[in-house]
Amino acid sequence: MARLLIIDDEGDIRHLYAAELEDDGHEVRTAGNSGEALELLRSREFDLVVLDIQLDQESGLELLQKIARERGQLPVILCTAFSSYRDDFSSWLADAYVVKSSDLNELKEQVRNVLARHVKR
Repeated sequence: MARLLIIDDEGDIRHLYAAELEDDGHEVRTAGNSGEALELLRSREFDLVVLDIQLDQESGLELLQKIARERGQLPVILCTAFSSYRDDFSSWLADAYVVKSSDLNELKEQVRNVLARHVKR
């Protein structure tokens, strides 16, 4: 079981991802903005972050840079409705990039793949 943090400003998306990933056996926390996310990241250990790019207060790409500075080896999956950010150099800090879809199979597969590469058992 891995500890995951889902960061998305849309409550319905957070709840959907949390429910699906909990069904896969993970412990999941959620944050609706960068402030909540940073507070959780500073107070708990996580194995993986799933991060939306379009956040209300700050870009997910800006938050990704903060996560990289503060928690260097913590893997991050960018999950966004926009495929165009894949070409942004900032997105290259992420371990995977998933375009949002009603079918969560790609996200779940990337979670498994990234965890397999990063989490020491």
